Amino acid sequence: MTRYFFLLCSMDKILERYERYSYAEKVLVSSESEIQGNWCHEYRKLKAKVETIQKCQKHLMGEDLESLNLKELQQLEQQLESSLKHIRSRKNQLMHESISELQKKERSLQEENKVLQKELVEKQKAQAAQQDQTQPQTSSSSSSFMMRDAPPAATTSIHPAASGERAEDAAVQPQAPPRTGLPLWMVSHING
Repeated sequence: MTRYFFLLCSMDKILERYERYSYAEKVLVSSESEIQGNWCHEYRKLKAKVETIQKCQKHLMGEDLESLNLKELQQLEQQLESSLKHIRSRKNQLMHESISELQKKERSLQEENKVLQKELVEKQKAQAAQQDQTQPQTSSSSSSFMMRDAPPAATTSIHPAASGERAEDAAVQPQAPPRTGLPLWMVSHING
């Protein structure tokens, strides 16, 4: 009897376990089928949306317009005009930003140019001052050098046959002093 009782208890446990697992399996299968149903439904919705978007894109590109009636064409035209306004507004905004950036760069370059001009003027002044300091020493030596190397008074020979004048007239005409870079009174002293 105990054996029979033991067998009966174990049978009950086995049946209980079987029911639990079969219930869990049913729940799992039903949830999977429900999920699959949801996925199929979601897929169909997304596919329809994609097709609608592709159709709208074609219409916006000016393609496949035969299927549209007058009202739909007017709506499409208004949509395009609205889009163009937004595009132009954004383009103008970007252009204004670009212009202001370029104006900032221009101002900074002008300031940099002023600084460089000041530095150039200061360098030129420094060079001029340096030349003024070295020039008095060299100017006295250069003036004596000019006096020593001054060319003798130039004699001009005029050929009467070539010019059609007489020899006496050519001798009477005053000769122009040679150009030596010296004052006229110095040249006359050198020549005289």
